[in-house]
Amino acid sequence: MPVKRTIPHKKRSFIGAWCFADHYGPNDVSHTGGMHVAPHPHTGLQTVTWLFTGEIEHRDSLGTLAYVRPGQLNLMTAGAGIAHSEVSTKSTTLLHGVQLWVALPEESRGAAPNFEHYEPGVVSLPGGELRVFLGTLAGDTSPVETFTPLLGAELTIAPESTIALRVDPEFEHGVLVDHGAVTVQGTPVNRYELAYVSPGHRHLTIATGGPARVLILGGTPFGEKIIMWWNFVGRSTEEIHAYRKQWHAEIGDGTFDGDRQFGPVVGYVGRSIPAPALPTTPLLPRG
Repeated sequence: MPVKRTIPHKKRSFIGAWCFADHYGPNDVSHTGGMHVAPHPHTGLQTVTWLFTGEIEHRDSLGTLAYVRPGQLNLMTAGAGIAHSEVSTKSTTLLHGVQLWVALPEESRGAAPNFEHYEPGVVSLPGGELRVFLGTLAGDTSPVETFTPLLGAELTIAPESTIALRVDPEFEHGVLVDHGAVTVQGTPVNRYELAYVSPGHRHLTIATGGPARVLILGGTPFGEKIIMWWNFVGRSTEEIHAYRKQWHAEIGDGTFDGDRQFGPVVGYVGRSIPAPALPTTPLLPRG
């Protein structure tokens, strides 16, 4: 299934604390086989799953069984460590959505793992509709807790419309175009591209000639350097090595009897994903 990654990028590592954005589909999974991501670990981040079409089954080492559906937020906090799986359901024929990561700040990256599910209401705007799944926008506030100031919202725009949204001037923003051709602050942005808007703006203006859908991501500049390798976010090469060693110990031959940092994914039948080999050189921080 083709995946389009807009951050991290060699020119930009973050938008606020958003540190990863993968955009996939629309993909006819009745022919391709769909999404089947076996259990794998995370540290130091939150994962945000948001779908436009399709359905995904989420299981994790907390014992959570949840289904991701269009217009519903699934937010998993890895904190000190969690493992989870993601599998598109048998009823899904067209899969289309985004997978986003949020880096946790130093003081919170060892937080206890957690899982939250939230379905935002629809905010009607002149020329469009808005769903705010994180933060506050257009008078609507998500109740989902974040560890840094963040914004996440889906905006659908009617043809020949211009929408000006009042935003926090301390935030930087990204506008990821799912479909349609839009302008952001007067600059053209094509489908699958991510526009960047620096702090200092009090309005975010998005216009389109035809129908369009975008994701709006925002937050205060993160201000910390991280090391992101495979599914781990840490602060040093040594930490990443330790995470990898721990994961392999837990999923080994079944004889592990020590403290579990990640834990087994409850209800998943099958093998977990082993971590790839680490490079022989130190991992470089970014941010």
